[in-house]
Amino acid sequence: MADFLWQERAGGKRGPKPALTLEAIADVAIAVADAEGLDAVTMQRVAADLGYTKMALYRYLPGKTELVAVMLERVMGAAPTLPEAGWRDALITWTKCLLSVFLRHSWALVASTGKRPIGPHELDWMEAALARMPAGLTGAERMDTVAILAAQVRALAMQPDESGMITALTEHAARFPAVTAAIADMTAHGGQDQALSFGLERILDGLEALLAKRV
Repeated sequence: MADFLWQERAGGKRGPKPALTLEAIADVAIAVADAEGLDAVTMQRVAADLGYTKMALYRYLPGKTELVAVMLERVMGAAPTLPEAGWRDALITWTKCLLSVFLRHSWALVASTGKRPIGPHELDWMEAALARMPAGLTGAERMDTVAILAAQVRALAMQPDESGMITALTEHAARFPAVTAAIADMTAHGGQDQALSFGLERILDGLEALLAKRV
């Protein structure tokens, strides 16, 4: 377990206060990542932006892997408060909140993949979603549902701007008739920018259908 993510850092302890905090270090690193991407975040760059030497940062973190973990915890924050009305509304709210994190901090898409330290905020988010799953799902199905919702978020957060595709179609519409027809219908009848809601409703419809078969 990554102790640096789980340690209590409450104030009030005797003795001199540390010159830096993990939160202050993470905030500077987040600003760099938001502006220039995750590759621009290095211990040396963050230390320089803070006005310290790189060696000073190693008193708080072993290296960049741990720094990125703290950054992710910082931008995830506490799990959202979910509506009490029903499990569908709760999971829709959860998914939309997660998407907002990735849209504000696109580097978090990379930071949240692969083998890495996991902190309490990230587990709080999972706890919040699992706690609002409908009755009748197995543990594996509940975990898979969280994974599917998160995958939906990641796919939408990485979706490219459609303007380039529309520009290309103005010159090559005949080559892509199905794409052209879909966009023409969308232009005439609306429905664009609803991939999140449409996808979520179909996923949750699937859960309801699965549970109905078990009654």
